[in-house]
Amino acid sequence: MGMSLSSCWDEHSSYECGAHSFQYWPVNIYRASMSSLDQNQGLHLSCRDKTTVSSDSSDALELAKQPLQGLKLASHAVLERAQQEGRLKCTKCGGSRMFFCYTCCSLIGVAQQEIPFIKLPVKIDIIKHPNETDGKSTAIHAKILAPSDVTIYTYPCIPDFDKDQVVLVFPGPGAVSVHDMMQCLHDRADSRSHNQPRIKRLKGEEVQGATHTAENPEAETPDEAKAPESRVFPLQRVVFIDSTWNQTNKISTDERLQDLLRVELKTRQTCFWRRQKGKPDTYLATIEAIYYFLKDFHEHSLDQEYNGEYDNLLYFYSYLHSVVNKAKTSAGKC
Repeated sequence: MGMSLSSCWDEHSSYECGAHSFQYWPVNIYRASMSSLDQNQGLHLSCRDKTTVSSDSSDALELAKQPLQGLKLASHAVLERAQQEGRLKCTKCGGSRMFFCYTCCSLIGVAQQEIPFIKLPVKIDIIKHPNETDGKSTAIHAKILAPSDVTIYTYPCIPDFDKDQVVLVFPGPGAVSVHDMMQCLHDRADSRSHNQPRIKRLKGEEVQGATHTAENPEAETPDEAKAPESRVFPLQRVVFIDSTWNQTNKISTDERLQDLLRVELKTRQTCFWRRQKGKPDTYLATIEAIYYFLKDFHEHSLDQEYNGEYDNLLYFYSYLHSVVNKAKTSAGKC
């Protein structure tokens, strides 16, 4: 699996909090032409902004060592300061942590106003395997940076999902791309509505109902009132599985997730330092998967130009990536 963040950091500063290494098959809808990590640049330039590509091979090789360049990120100065101060005890669980407590989902030695707050266009639900090591998971990054839009559940806890408004980002038979996702949701909803038996009403009821609606347009049922909006924007939640690849089967085959539309991310390459041995570089860390999904969603589903709106989801990840690389370089392993 190579050198983990904890092993790198323990030699220099003893920090455990890493990103998680659930790899989303060679299926990744979590990224597009981006301000960092675009696959179509060969080598490990896949993790860079296209604008930084140089025709000079030596420059390209050097840039490949810094894969998260080009992101629009908040300043890392606060993390550099916290790193110098070292580990602190979490006031809730007593654990020795740096930056944040991955057990309690709370910041440590860093104030809330000092780190970016990100508002997401859809809610994110993360189903975490009970045996997934908290300190190695990047799912916590999303929860801390987008607290109002991200919820983490520990399996077997899975909420009830509306299958017409929720997708599961996971490879499998019938999985679609982000580009095709919204149309598939619309098609599924249309098919379901056409198969619903129509309740026959008496003429009097029909007239009365029509009059009532005309005179009181605001007196619609909640479902009727939101129907136009949901028709345009049917996606409400996106589900991710947080686990190593070898642990995913039990969660992904759970009957509660079987009716959800599956979405694949096929075109991205991981920059994770804790790579799983024998797995391709298209297997993404959880925070990478979330980031790339949202970026593609922004471009393909919202049909808007991407200007770094979700780059700060990689705020902690990019900093830890640089720390690990420096540790490897110092140890002569890079």
